Amino acid sequence: MKLAFSTLGVPGLPLPDVLRLATTCGYHGVELRAHPEEPVHPGLGPAEREEVAAEFKAAGVEPVGIAGYVRVAAPGDDGPVIEEIRRLVDLAHDLGAPYVRVFPGADPEQSRQSADAIAARRLGTAAEYAADMGVRILLETHDSHRTAAASIRVLGLVGHRHVGSLWDVMHTWLGGEQPTESYAALAPYLGYVQVKDIASPDDTAPLPLGAGVLPLAECVEVLSRHGWDGWLCWEYEKRWYEEAAPLEGLLTGGREHLARLLNESA
Repeated sequence: MKLAFSTLGVPGLPLPDVLRLATTCGYHGVELRAHPEEPVHPGLGPAEREEVAAEFKAAGVEPVGIAGYVRVAAPGDDGPVIEEIRRLVDLAHDLGAPYVRVFPGADPEQSRQSADAIAARRLGTAAEYAADMGVRILLETHDSHRTAAASIRVLGLVGHRHVGSLWDVMHTWLGGEQPTESYAALAPYLGYVQVKDIASPDDTAPLPLGAGVLPLAECVEVLSRHGWDGWLCWEYEKRWYEEAAPLEGLLTGGREHLARLLNESA
């Protein structure tokens, strides 16, 4: 498996510094949070995109995914949602990133059937464009569809190879699933895996990997046992928890912890 980290953990950090951290701390990939407050986002022009792609290539680091904030199950018109997905797909294509992350984001007042159908319809429409661009759209296990069981209700309806799953191990665990259950459901759709650690279900502030309660060893073990060789991406939610320790000082230890888990599961 290959190791990456998300720029959610280093909010606003200039890309050259992000890439320097990756190379210095032993990571081969970076997930880019695609928000206007970040250096890389869909508003970049062609020349800026070329520069970003060149910086990644020069550093020998891969752009793993573009982490967007589209809510594909949310009520409202399809048009703006599909257009936002397309903008993310365009950015991923231009930077050479294979994946785009989207959220479910259903409204609590929506019925399960309605939310699933809306999400599947939009993802199915966007999938054709993504296929033409060589990019895969990943529905994250998050918010209204935090478990693998909920996510595959949507993915099964879509049935397109350019729509898959991003497994956030915190959300499936908070949803009551064991790693073996989550993997079994998501395996046919799995793009990559987000790892993290927290103190408890009631305290989800980010911790160094291995310092909390999430079943990271079990997640790595089930992935290894099935020969999965994709990306493990550390999503340290520093942007939402200002009091959390800076990620810069934790990256090397996090990589060493994941390496130990990988060795133990081999």
